[in-house]
Amino acid sequence: MRIGELAARTGMSRDTIRFYERIGLVTGRRLANGYRDFPPETVAWLDYVRTAQTLGFSLAEIGRHIAELSEAPDTAGALSTLFEEKIAVVDARIAELTALRGELAGRVGTGCPLRVDAEGG
Repeated sequence: MRIGELAARTGMSRDTIRFYERIGLVTGRRLANGYRDFPPETVAWLDYVRTAQTLGFSLAEIGRHIAELSEAPDTAGALSTLFEEKIAVVDARIAELTALRGELAGRVGTGCPLRVDAEGG
């Protein structure tokens, strides 16, 4: 299918699809007339990319795991492993943000945002 149809079926812009092609997330072949032609399974793949981004995966992470997921005999198992790894990253980030919040709260009312209140912290 051509890029216009792919864009319409996925709700993505042509520019987004071209960008994904440039970074290797999708592959289209060039027809003799210069148009891009994408296989039908690209629609499902782009839905996957969108879902993965919603779940916090970067395009770089998605790109790193393309081959791994497509070659995995048990995709659900491979995805579960990726999800568990992402949960660990999210948990670490939550801990960092909690510590940052504590630091900021300790500076409220000190008159200087760079000085911790001597009595409060």
